[in-house]
Amino acid sequence: MKLEDIDIYNPDNYVDSIPHAQFKHLRDKAPVHWHQHPDGVGYWVLSRHEDVRAVSRDFKTFSAQRGFVMVDDMPEDILPMVQGQLLGMDPPDHGPLRRVVLSRFTSRMLAELEPKVRQICRQILKAGFEKPECNFVYDIAGQLPSAVIGSMLDVPADMWGKLREWSDLQTSGSDPDIGGSPEEVKQAAEEMGAYGYSLAAERKDKGGDDLISLLVNVDVDGHKVNAAEFSSLFIQITVAGNETTRSLIAGGMYELIQRPELYKQLEEQFEARPELLASAIEEMLRWTCPLHYFRRTATKDTEIAGQFIRENDRVVMLYSSANFDDREFEQPLEFKIDRKSNNHMAFGHGIHFCLGAHLARLETKIFFEEFFKMFKGIELTAEPTRIRSNMVNGFKHMPVKLIPR
Repeated sequence: MKLEDIDIYNPDNYVDSIPHAQFKHLRDKAPVHWHQHPDGVGYWVLSRHEDVRAVSRDFKTFSAQRGFVMVDDMPEDILPMVQGQLLGMDPPDHGPLRRVVLSRFTSRMLAELEPKVRQICRQILKAGFEKPECNFVYDIAGQLPSAVIGSMLDVPADMWGKLREWSDLQTSGSDPDIGGSPEEVKQAAEEMGAYGYSLAAERKDKGGDDLISLLVNVDVDGHKVNAAEFSSLFIQITVAGNETTRSLIAGGMYELIQRPELYKQLEEQFEARPELLASAIEEMLRWTCPLHYFRRTATKDTEIAGQFIRENDRVVMLYSSANFDDREFEQPLEFKIDRKSNNHMAFGHGIHFCLGAHLARLETKIFFEEFFKMFKGIELTAEPTRIRSNMVNGFKHMPVKLIPR
């Protein structure tokens, strides 16, 4: 394999799986690699775990806000809106607002939320008795995170499907079955932002206890989040609440189906050994890695692993390569549900570590607990298909047959 033959931008190269061979070649031969971009300006690709981690931590040198987190530069009319999302903010704007959102995701708050998540999960799985042959991705796995984040935001249930549609258009625009034209993607962002704006305006100064009311009615260092600012936050929270956990549950289940002995081990021991399920979920996260990358932009001339980087150069942190770096993980291409050391990058790292990480773990834990109780098996009825995307890593179609107890 030659470096000039590697193309990690083309979404077609992710349709079959993570391109492990290309990523390994980069890690071994060019861990800080200059890659061409269709706009004529290249970008740096970081493939090793230690370099991704280092750039994630150095928010002063590597900005999320300057240019946002997508490898493609955003249109000028969209950039200010996406920079209002937490994942696209730098300090000092980032910290106070993040603390407000995190206040809704504390261990205590999640413990209080657990019975509701379990109730929602049971209702979703009961539908599997009526429709045992289904697309596991959307009919089962995707229902839980949509319902949970919809409930936390107190969005009417009849809008949850529309939120998923808007979310998928923005994250999977390069997939012909899910996405759309640039104009349609832009329209989805604008419609979703406008819907968030209307909810925020409606709940301003009303004293509700849902996540929207919390965000628009709390002081952030003497400043209250206005409806326009909230619309950007709404997009991030809703997209993240739908996409990543759906990919985690579906991808994790697929890996278990491929390894019946591990499925059986978890099924038989999840109650007696809850730590094994917790470990398995971390391995699912490492293996499925719902996002391939996020971008940063250099704020000054600097170096990464001895490579000179110019101010304003784009730097892409390749999470789905870092998660399989044999410098960090023993036998990284083995799926081990009892892996002892698992410092994966599925939730990112540093000040932009995923806000919903603990919620995603909780939802996935409850899902598998309830699934094992209600079903004695699951079978693929055809080969699944993956999302055509260089950013989103997951299945779009996973036909299965559920076998109730």
